[in-house]
Amino acid sequence: MPKPKLFIPGPVDISEATYEAMRQPIIGHRGADFEELYASIQPGLRQIAGTSRPVFLSTSSAWGVMEGAIRNLVQKKVLNLCCGAFSDKWHSVAKSCGKEAEKIQVEWGEAIDPAAVEARLAEGGFDCVTLVHNETSTGVMNPLAEIAAVVKRFDDVLLVTDTVSSFSAVPTPVDDLGIDVLLAGVQKALALPPGLSVFTCSEAALERAASTPDRGYYFDFVEFAKNDAKNNTPSTPAIALLYALKQKVDEILAEGLEARFARHERTNAQVHAWGDKHGIANFAPAGFESRSLTCFATPEGLDLPGFIKTLRSRHNFLINGGYGKIKGTTFRVSNMGNETEATMQELLDAMDDVWSEVVASA
Repeated sequence: MPKPKLFIPGPVDISEATYEAMRQPIIGHRGADFEELYASIQPGLRQIAGTSRPVFLSTSSAWGVMEGAIRNLVQKKVLNLCCGAFSDKWHSVAKSCGKEAEKIQVEWGEAIDPAAVEARLAEGGFDCVTLVHNETSTGVMNPLAEIAAVVKRFDDVLLVTDTVSSFSAVPTPVDDLGIDVLLAGVQKALALPPGLSVFTCSEAALERAASTPDRGYYFDFVEFAKNDAKNNTPSTPAIALLYALKQKVDEILAEGLEARFARHERTNAQVHAWGDKHGIANFAPAGFESRSLTCFATPEGLDLPGFIKTLRSRHNFLINGGYGKIKGTTFRVSNMGNETEATMQELLDAMDDVWSEVVASA
């Protein structure tokens, strides 16, 4: 059976142009050829991130940088904003790193309230906040600008933001919002194969890192900054993925950021309209729905495994049956990356075909 086209929340479908970019000859990573490749990616990445600062390249999943942020930046206590599987896990990671950590916990399917963040920070003692912008497990997009504005009002508190499933799909203007660390894996909204992460650091974050003991080496933010000054990385990079990143960044800029954001909004609306047509509730609350994926509440009586299995066997499309503690009670459909209104309509037509059969037999 051929591998299905992926409409799961990551990894997502990879274009032939990206695969072709990865076929370029491997080069040494401590020479001029690599430095030229690294430098060529920077202007576009900075434009996408909305920053004038370097965008570091880490050969790792996003979790490497997420743990690295804890090790580099937390000297007193971190406040983890928890609203789903990935934000909840960040709290566990902070504690496993031996850091003092507290959390604001809301129910999965709810968004973080900026007022609650302000009230907790006002208690004092915190020097770092972690936020998952677009909680992929629940389809909730948290109010990034409002939370960033709250954190900025507290001196010496740094904001670390995971944008794995929102980076390049919606605006995430690092400099305007005053985000201290913005990070993303490339296998979701950027539509690249897994294995690479990108991240930014403010001057305040680098100063904090430089004064933090026992931060290790592989994810030492100071080492990333030192090597970036030479258009390089601290350790051996995934060169094929950097070729792919270069191709993708150029493609994004050719499309235009505003056009890319608008395309994601349109394709996301298509999925929401499909759910409305079938009377399926969005798991995320109104006004806080992700624009790169949709998490639906599974209707009572639906054979969700049968629906997903038939969609794959008949149409060779794969969607996801929920994650973590809401696995089975939700299902998720991605519209991020390369998808267009035409490709999303192909999926939704196929889902209609299977839906009519599954519902009729229920």
